[in-house]
Amino acid sequence: MGKSQSKLTTEELKDLQRCTRFDKKELQQWYKGFIKDCPSGELDKPEFQKIYKQFFPFGDPSTFADYVFNVFDSNKNGKIDFKEFIVALSVTSRGELEDKLQWAFQLYDIDNDQTITRNEMLKIVEAIYKMVGTMVKLPADEDTPEKRVSKIFRLMDKDEDDRLTYDEFKEGSMKDPTIVQALSLYDGLV
Repeated sequence: MGKSQSKLTTEELKDLQRCTRFDKKELQQWYKGFIKDCPSGELDKPEFQKIYKQFFPFGDPSTFADYVFNVFDSNKNGKIDFKEFIVALSVTSRGELEDKLQWAFQLYDIDNDQTITRNEMLKIVEAIYKMVGTMVKLPADEDTPEKRVSKIFRLMDKDEDDRLTYDEFKEGSMKDPTIVQALSLYDGLV
């Protein structure tokens, strides 16, 4: 689906209905908007960053957008085509909690080794703090990325090995929903 065409084929629509939580009409509307914004049929990192900048005009979302882009880009070709975009959007906006948690785990697991290190968590949290800028007043125990990461690891890292497995991440996220709140960015759009 990397090539641009004005409409989705019947087969493409059926395929997208199978792998997303959007109906035919919604998919057609999303596709129309996607092609309007990305006439090439693909979104690159700078274009993706521009989208985030619209949502976070008072901070710098570029680093966080890069991390999110890497998760959206499921075939790792450096571009997001419509299918990659809409599948990720479906998970982050309408997915079950388990789907959202798996997606969030992928985001934090920067090197894809099936664990989240303290350093990986710190990179994402720093990117989030940079993105929201001064718009959010944080409690004293979370007013720096380092404090936030320490708090998360105290809550989640049961075996205290400075690595979070998916099970530790999942269990901890149930106790602290702010871990997955970054995924709620799209809720108002869908």
